[in-house]
Amino acid sequence: MDLPPGCMVSEKQCQKVCKLKKSLYGLKQSPRTWFGRFTKSMRPFGYRQSNSYHTLFLKKQHGKIVTLIVYVDDMVVTGNDTEERKALQNYLSREFEMKDLGPLKYFLGIEVSRSSEGIFLSQRKYALNLLQETGISGCQPVNTPIEEGLKLCVEPNQISTDKGRYQRLVGRLMYLAHTRPDLAYALSVVSQYMHNPGEQHMNAVMRILRRSTSGYFTFASGNLVTWKSYLSKQPIRLFCDNKAACDIAHNPVQHDRTKHVEVDRFFIKEKLDDKIVKLPKILSEYQLADILTKAVSSQVFSKFLDKLGMCDIYAPT
Repeated sequence: MDLPPGCMVSEKQCQKVCKLKKSLYGLKQSPRTWFGRFTKSMRPFGYRQSNSYHTLFLKKQHGKIVTLIVYVDDMVVTGNDTEERKALQNYLSREFEMKDLGPLKYFLGIEVSRSSEGIFLSQRKYALNLLQETGISGCQPVNTPIEEGLKLCVEPNQISTDKGRYQRLVGRLMYLAHTRPDLAYALSVVSQYMHNPGEQHMNAVMRILRRSTSGYFTFASGNLVTWKSYLSKQPIRLFCDNKAACDIAHNPVQHDRTKHVEVDRFFIKEKLDDKIVKLPKILSEYQLADILTKAVSSQVFSKFLDKLGMCDIYAPT
């Protein structure tokens, strides 16, 4: 780094260095310094920093709320207090040099659109760019992100593949899963082989990419996005699609084949007896969590997507 123009240095001082009294753009310490400065400016204006997400700031007053989330120098402000939102915008304009881009349309690779039905989040542009970079933008899509019954492993004489490319693709697909929960299980499988991927593992990743062409959206409005903890007046219902597991939980009889689960079983049995939890039987066709834990058939997969509130607005009619 050179000295700023106009700074005269004598021959005796040419071996010395200058001490930087403030953060400089581009240094590795700069993001932390900037966030500290931003946080310090938000508190006097009545905003509280979230304990769970430190980049989220909230202000509640008169039964209304305004929230601000920041990523580096990009911010999103929302809430049901119009006057407070305007006041916050004016305050930040005085504190920092900023530009209002209007209603949120794009943020960190996520597209936002609105309709009478609610808010839709999409990473269509992100997915299309990923397909173009891998050269399969014109590929034939598949029905599921992972083949049903697929068993991956590391074989001694497996055909090697580009490890760096494999890791980059899996990493980018993981970010895509923010609006594509249907990819979660497939990614959990392929991410286990980041250290030593083979051709079979790369083929599994490419299948996930082929699944990405359909451009699904996660429906946010009207769906559960957060929760509240309170003293329940009803027993917790733990839906289970395994009848044998339900029978073991309710039946105190011991068997040789269940000795390895006795400790956990008695804990569940105790909660059942105390009526803290219930364990009703649920059919597998209604167990939505299956899509996150195992590969399912294309028919089940398609049905679950609809129940998860995901839709394909680009599908031909």
